[in-house]
Amino acid sequence: MPLSNFVKFIEGQLSELKATGTTKGAELVVTAVSKAEGNRGPRFFLEGYGDKEFIRMNSNSYLGLQLSDDLKIAEEKASEEFGTGPGAVRFISGSYKVHLELEKALAEFHGRSGCMITSSAYTSVLGVIATLTTPETILISDELNHNCIINAMKLARPKGKKIFKHLDMAELEKCITESIGQCDHLIVVTDGVFSMRGDYAPLDEINAIVKKHNDRFAKDIILVVDDSHGVGALGQTGRGTEELTAAGQVDILIATLGKAFAVNGGYIVTDKVITEYLREKNPFYIYTNPITPSEAAAARKSIEILESDQGKKLLGHLRTMTKKFEDGLVSLGYETIPSEHPIVPLMVRDTQKTAELVLYLRENGVLATGLNFPVVPKGDQLIRFQVCADHTAADIDFVLGVLEKFKNQ
Repeated sequence: MPLSNFVKFIEGQLSELKATGTTKGAELVVTAVSKAEGNRGPRFFLEGYGDKEFIRMNSNSYLGLQLSDDLKIAEEKASEEFGTGPGAVRFISGSYKVHLELEKALAEFHGRSGCMITSSAYTSVLGVIATLTTPETILISDELNHNCIINAMKLARPKGKKIFKHLDMAELEKCITESIGQCDHLIVVTDGVFSMRGDYAPLDEINAIVKKHNDRFAKDIILVVDDSHGVGALGQTGRGTEELTAAGQVDILIATLGKAFAVNGGYIVTDKVITEYLREKNPFYIYTNPITPSEAAAARKSIEILESDQGKKLLGHLRTMTKKFEDGLVSLGYETIPSEHPIVPLMVRDTQKTAELVLYLRENGVLATGLNFPVVPKGDQLIRFQVCADHTAADIDFVLGVLEKFKNQ
């Protein structure tokens, strides 16, 4: 079948994106990595840049475990024992001993009775919201929630949807009280950490508001939190936004294995009755292969490291480097959003200037992500820097030095 007319249409769409400056552009290709040495962290090499070295400030690997020898050994051992892939979805033949061990470890880590691992945190969110929403459900969401939550709400078929202003607890409570008598079930959903900005939800306040009004709904208010950027990066023991805000346990916690835990996949921790139901009804779980046995083994090793003295040291160093970088930006006169999270945004508030700064950073050996509309609201264009535990003080000083040169040029 000829596609010429459709291709022309798509070319027009791409031209519009390019004209507005909102294309993401060609993806950078990493060709090699050199390990940390001395007072410097890992360096990355890119296709087209020869032997030029780069400091990566755009990675979600917050604990710096991506290059861990312990993880590689665990992954290689499991691959040797079980092979390279699961072979099928889990209810057919794709559940391995290491999958169950990982679920048990994650449930214990978060103090829940049930856990199910998934192919990604994105599909976890889609599955939870779509599966647990009924025709008598109203969904309530923070306006800056991640794309996965936005699409989950589109996929679900609730009775209604309400959006509250970012971190506005009074408006959240208003959304809840206005729903009394309108439905028998509410799902309140929020990011733990907002991935574009690094700020985080006051889960202690949200939990209190939910509990205050829960009895007014026949099937309860369910608080769902996607803490993919929080777990392994926030809290004294790395248990994320729940721990940092002393919120206690939310009803359903979703997180990822693809950031601090340094592999792939996502997971859901909650009451075991709910995970049992999700295994039966969640199409994103039922019809999607799980992560490989070797990835499950490596993720299990990440949890062991996080709960050890080594994990405490990594978290402490991460906090120190994050504060050093944030304080450095402020001292240079840059605008940022204060937070304890290692996402440190540099607010540029202009699309063209954002692109210029990203290019300048790259030319000077620093990889960072420019975020423009529609990924962020107009006027909130920014450079997202991400600090990891394998960054050194010398690395942070180098990046700040590049930013100082840019400001003074």
